[in-house]
Amino acid sequence: MEMKWRTILLQYCFLLVTCILTALEAVPIDIDKTKVENAQPVDSAKIEPPDTGLYYDEYLKQVIDVLETDNHFREKLQKADIEEIKSGRLSKELDLVSHHVRTKLDELKRQEVARLRMLIKAKLDSLQDTGIDHHALLKQFDHLNHLNPEKFESTDLDMLIKAATSDLEHYDKARHEEFKKYEMMKEHERREYLKTLNEEKRKEEESKFEEMKRKHENHPKVNHPGSKDQLKEVWEETDGLDPNDFDPKTFFKLHDVNSDGFLDEQELEALFTKELEKVYDPKNEEDDMVEMEEERLRMREHVMNEVDINKDRLVTLEEFLKATEKKEFLEPDSWETLDQQQFFTEEELKEYENLISIQETELKKKADELQKQKEELQRQHDQLEAQKLEYHQVLQQMEQKKLQQEISPSVPGGESKIQPRM
Repeated sequence: MEMKWRTILLQYCFLLVTCILTALEAVPIDIDKTKVENAQPVDSAKIEPPDTGLYYDEYLKQVIDVLETDNHFREKLQKADIEEIKSGRLSKELDLVSHHVRTKLDELKRQEVARLRMLIKAKLDSLQDTGIDHHALLKQFDHLNHLNPEKFESTDLDMLIKAATSDLEHYDKARHEEFKKYEMMKEHERREYLKTLNEEKRKEEESKFEEMKRKHENHPKVNHPGSKDQLKEVWEETDGLDPNDFDPKTFFKLHDVNSDGFLDEQELEALFTKELEKVYDPKNEEDDMVEMEEERLRMREHVMNEVDINKDRLVTLEEFLKATEKKEFLEPDSWETLDQQQFFTEEELKEYENLISIQETELKKKADELQKQKEELQRQHDQLEAQKLEYHQVLQQMEQKKLQQEISPSVPGGESKIQPRM
């Protein structure tokens, strides 16, 4: 039960670190382990949660760890459903936690506020802004209550959960947008490079480009994500089991890596590795690994939309089994891979190139300004060095005159004109 509430809460806090996910290998549960190749026990306690990518990731994890130490709060969270957590109703339970836990939470908040203030100061210093109310700028951070920087209150827990929930719900959309920009930049750079070539070289490059596209598109059939064919392939090739013994319930337990009773987004994405390997090979020049991760994201989103009935970004055993009863599970439509998709239109590319041109112009302007500032600073430096040298020479002359005045004049032969007193 303890793992259940933690998984529900952290599901809204954990983004996807795909290099970790693809390395995860599940272990059969309640099946004949003699049929499994190279079975290794998994200690769920040793599975580290991936970095969310949120700027308050460390603070979020520390708060959760501290709350886990309070028996009352942990018990309430164990019984809570996803709506209670997302709505913030559970935040009121913070008033009942032990003094020791509240003290730790207060310290965590003070550390986080101090960290944010340092970030603000560093940013403002880089912009050379002065006279800014740093305290007022804390308002831009919506994962804590800036009005009380010393105490961690129920409002802080409410704001932290809601901020993480909102940020992560928009994360997939942001990833798609970044991927689209990546593809447009690739095409922009390719076209710009072609402009630098003569006609013969340009034709060679175009021919090479089309050949690489054909090679990439020439891959085995990709099974529809979440279909029986796709899962059976994982069952046979990854888990080393007889395809004739395929059982959805056993499959679910097998790939519930941390045994919390859910398939989360990370565990789902790990199921698509075999399909992705049909299309992408890091050794091949024509295969783009950034595109592979976009394909993985599309597959996960598709399965979640089909299977996750209550839209809590977690798949229960009941939801999983219901999905296997659908017609789409047995007779799915063909899956269109990214090489069959159009990422952007010519109009969108032109707009993006205009944006790049504007940014490049602004950067050039700033570079020119910085160069002028550098030249002015160099001129001032040279001027100061010249003045320094001049002052040094004057001081030397003054020292020499002073030294000459202190030495008495000598008669010919080196004898002094002044006779000593008798």
